[in-house]
Amino acid sequence: MFTGIIETLGRIHEIQKDQNNLHITVDSSITNELKIDQSVSHNGICLTVIAIKDSFYTVTAIEETILKTNIGDWKTGDIVNLERGMKLGDRLDGHIVQGHVDQTGTCLKIEEANGSWNYTFEYDKNLNNITIEKGSITVNGVSLTVVNSKSNEFSVSIIPYTFENTNFKSFQIGTKINLEFDVVGKYIARLYSLNK
Repeated sequence: MFTGIIETLGRIHEIQKDQNNLHITVDSSITNELKIDQSVSHNGICLTVIAIKDSFYTVTAIEETILKTNIGDWKTGDIVNLERGMKLGDRLDGHIVQGHVDQTGTCLKIEEANGSWNYTFEYDKNLNNITIEKGSITVNGVSLTVVNSKSNEFSVSIIPYTFENTNFKSFQIGTKINLEFDVVGKYIARLYSLNK
C-alpha cells in the first residue's frame, strides 16, 4: 500500500527483456535504503526489488503489468516517480493507493495558471472506471484531486512543488500515463455496472 506522495525520482538505467518479462534497473538516491523483496511504486506501479548494486536496483515487470501500464514505453534515461510502501502509524497525507494500475490515459492539455498548472487527461471509459468530482485519482503514482470530472476525462491542478519533484514536468500533449482510480470510485463503478 502507498499514499501517492512521491518520495523521490529515479532514472531508468537499463531495461532487459526476458521472455515476456522486463527487468528494469533504476538509479536512485534511496537505493541504499532498499532491500531485496521490498515493494516500490514506480509511476504508480508496485514492483518488487530483486537486486541491488551500488546506487542501482532492479525490479521485474510481468506481461500483465506491461499490458496494463505504460511501462512498455519506458526508455533508458526516463525519469520515474518513486514511493516506498507506507508504514503503519504514519500520517496518510495522500490517499490509499494500491500500486495496481487500472489503465493508462493520455495527456490532452497542459495550461499554466498563475503559478500552478492544470493538466487534462483522457481515458477509455469502456473499462468501467470513473472519476468523482473532488475525489482522489493517482496519476503516475501521484495522489491528486479530480476537477472537471467527465465520463472519459478529468483535470488536476499541480502546485509548483509537485511540478518540480515529480515527472509531471516532462509531460507533453500525448504523454501516456498510468491511472489508479480511487477505491471508492471503483466500488461505485462496480455497483453501476452490476445494475445496468
